Amino acid sequence: MMDISELLTFIKVAETSSFSDAAEKLFVTQPAVSKRIASLELSLETRLFDRIGRKVQLTESGRRLLPRAKNLALELHDIKRSMSLQEGDISGELRIATSHHVGLRRLPTTLKRFQLEYSNVTLTADFTQSEDAYQQVIKGDVELAVITLSNQENNTIESIPIWSDPLVCVASKDHVLSQMKSVDLIQLASHACVLPKQNTFTRQMVDSVLSSNNLTPNVRMSTNNFETLTMLTSIGWGWSLLPSTLINEDLCVLHLDELNIARKLGVIYHKQRTLSRAARVFIEIMQAEAL
Repeated sequence: MMDISELLTFIKVAETSSFSDAAEKLFVTQPAVSKRIASLELSLETRLFDRIGRKVQLTESGRRLLPRAKNLALELHDIKRSMSLQEGDISGELRIATSHHVGLRRLPTTLKRFQLEYSNVTLTADFTQSEDAYQQVIKGDVELAVITLSNQENNTIESIPIWSDPLVCVASKDHVLSQMKSVDLIQLASHACVLPKQNTFTRQMVDSVLSSNNLTPNVRMSTNNFETLTMLTSIGWGWSLLPSTLINEDLCVLHLDELNIARKLGVIYHKQRTLSRAARVFIEIMQAEAL
């Protein structure tokens, strides 16, 4: 089967009447040029050049091939130019998924800027939880997911950290834990708490810290909505671990070094998927806005 590089090499040898000059212009070695021509002649089952001394001349078959090879080279150039123009025109559809918390707290400026600067792109966003968005990327349902990044490696997923999201251990101001001068993990675990569900990346981080100290959380209620967890904590239902962006005057911070945890928030995509120009630009805007 003919190779494009073989045809392009054939054209250059025909134009220069020299294997060495062709090699110089193509930035390859002379043996590489000879090998390509030999392979092309083998594929076409005909001799393309006569090599008489140091002279290289087209055979009759070579003369017939030359204009057709040049036409193919022009077609290839047009294809490349056409694809380049398409690359410059950012349009089409971009489908993303994001968690409610990340989408509400981190994405508004990115979404607004992208909409203003790339109005030819139809952007759709599914607000869900990080774990569901993660699965959507794996299944190919969305191109990007902006989520809490998993601590576990997945060979099929490319993860790009963008934000650090510190988590803070808190209780209501009138909670017994808030009245204590200092709190340790044993004391904390003895009191009820409100946390995300066990299938979430955030809950897995909390459980890991507690289990490493042979403790388990006394969970009164689980929900994956951080705004709901903030409300439940503020009315005294239990302590919780919340993103620092949600801390308000109704909450008291409990300082425990062991629970000094920061989630990594960022974007993921499937490694086997070729990202669209729209997706690449969306990531660039997120990174710029995070600075």
